[in-house]
Order: sequence, then structure tokens, then C-alpha cells
Amino acid sequence: MKDLYWEHFPHQADMGVRGVGPTPAAAFEQAALAMTAVVTDPGLVAPSESLEIDCEAPDDELLLADWLNRLILEMAVRHMLFSRFAVVLDGHRLHATVWGEHVDVAKHQPAVEIKGATYTELKVSRTEAGAWLAQCIVDV
Repeated sequence: MKDLYWEHFPHQADMGVRGVGPTPAAAFEQAALAMTAVVTDPGLVAPSESLEIDCEAPDDELLLADWLNRLILEMAVRHMLFSRFAVVLDGHRLHATVWGEHVDVAKHQPAVEIKGATYTELKVSRTEAGAWLAQCIVDV
């Protein structure tokens, strides 16, 4: 599907993460995958353990930042990386199941540690082509 992808975009010393999908939930999933790709190749991360995440915010943009920051927290606390995401949005509430595995330095060769998702270039909107875009800058 052409309208489902993630990408990075440059931003001074930090990194932009962008997810695109046919729905806002799919765009949130792709943004999370882009964030994993800042750290390591997502293809190296086995989806062997699952975790439930819930977030709520007053608008879509703040919900995206909260979602990514919750993932960053879980990555740090659990020493895990995630490669599969199933997001359900209900208004400005998010419920997700995420799958990943514990960090194995030899296998994953993590490039950086992400400190947080910022409000810089924070955006959740429709593209001209009708797809949904979810993006922000992550502090590395």
C-alpha cells in the first residue's frame, strides 16, 4: 500500500519521525515504527513480547507526542525495542498493543537513545492525497 509508510526528516541535531497511513491510527503506528528505526533496524526486532499502552490528550497532536513518549518510557524502563504496533483511537484516547523484545546490543546495535518526543514540528493532519500524516521531532 503506497499510503502506509514511515520516514525520517532532518532537523538540526535531532531527528524527525513521520508516519503516513490511510487512518490516523495507522499514521500513529508508522510514526512509532519510524521512531524505532532511529535506534535500530526494526526488522531486527522480534515481536516476541506484548505490552498494552493507554494514553489520553486534549487533541491529536498532543496525543501523538504522549504516545511516542510513552513508548520511549517503556523502552527505557523495560530495556526493550518495539517493532509491531496496533493502535486504536477513540476520539483523543489511544489504546495500543505493542510487540518487541529486550535489547540485545550485539543483535540490535542501537545507534542512539531517544530522550523524548518534542512539540517541534508536531503535526497530525491529512495530506493533499488524502492520507493521514503524524510527525514530530524526537530528541536524541
